[in-house]
Amino acid sequence: MTALRVVGSGIRGFLRFWYAFIVGDDWTVAAAVVAGLLVTALLSLNGAPAWWVMPLVVIVAIGESLRRASHRR
Repeated sequence: MTALRVVGSGIRGFLRFWYAFIVGDDWTVAAAVVAGLLVTALLSLNGAPAWWVMPLVVIVAIGESLRRASHRR
């Protein structure tokens, strides 16, 4: 195996790990967190208090994820 293939497979494995770690079983939670971070950044840049955005996003996203998971059964 060439060194380039070893490096390439290592990078692919590294990216697969982070995808599985961040996205996991529910991609919508990861998307909600990214959206919440963007809203927080925009509010902060405009001088508005933004501390409340992420707790709200996390509560809503986890609640919605649990609701969907409980209705699948």
